[in-house]
Amino acid sequence: MKKILVLLFGISILAINAQQKVNEALKKELDAIMKVDQGYRMLFDNETTSEKKEQLLKDLNIDKEEFKKKNWMLVAEQDSLNMQKVESIIAQYGYPGKTLVGESTNQAAWYVIQHSNKIGKYLPLIKEAGKKKEIPFTWVAMMEDRYLMGEDKEQIYGTQGRGEMTKDKDGKPVFIYFVWPVKDLKNVNQRRKEAGFDSTLEENAKRMFGPDFTYKPYTLKQALELRNKNK
Repeated sequence: MKKILVLLFGISILAINAQQKVNEALKKELDAIMKVDQGYRMLFDNETTSEKKEQLLKDLNIDKEEFKKKNWMLVAEQDSLNMQKVESIIAQYGYPGKTLVGESTNQAAWYVIQHSNKIGKYLPLIKEAGKKKEIPFTWVAMMEDRYLMGEDKEQIYGTQGRGEMTKDKDGKPVFIYFVWPVKDLKNVNQRRKEAGFDSTLEENAKRMFGPDFTYKPYTLKQALELRNKNK
């Protein structure tokens, strides 16, 4: 009887291990998508050196003249292609979390969705993935904040910022950065802590906009007025 129990236990362990085994082919596909998603954006990062940009263009097989001509539109086109691939993966597997593709590949689909116009469609899936700990809850919080900002609503965790053109006191055009308005601002840092963030709203603002940035709260009305001026 003991031998039978040991055998059954062994079979159960093997079955569990088989279920938890990373899908290497899918991991490789998502890693490639992630490389493209991040690589295209590094081309527009002010901290990316000219030498690094040259290497990125080569690695991503991007024609220099096409890059100069299309500029950010090139990123938008690639984002659309990436989203098509991720939607196909989700249709087959659900969200590709850490159980299926491991860490940090479990972030690939999140990035693609975060950079798309389909956050509203996939936010419930992202929330479920966070609930099951397939992705960190901080990623869920960031996507929910972005969705709310896109819907012209106050964000919850203060993770999203914007840049808009306005005028200074002398009427001169200036480009300003600001943190999108936050609901229940006085308790936001406690919410951030509970969500798993290791920084305050003010610290995160400096991470987004630079060490010299000073956080100034904006009301939703002020933020929408800025946005609507530039439409």
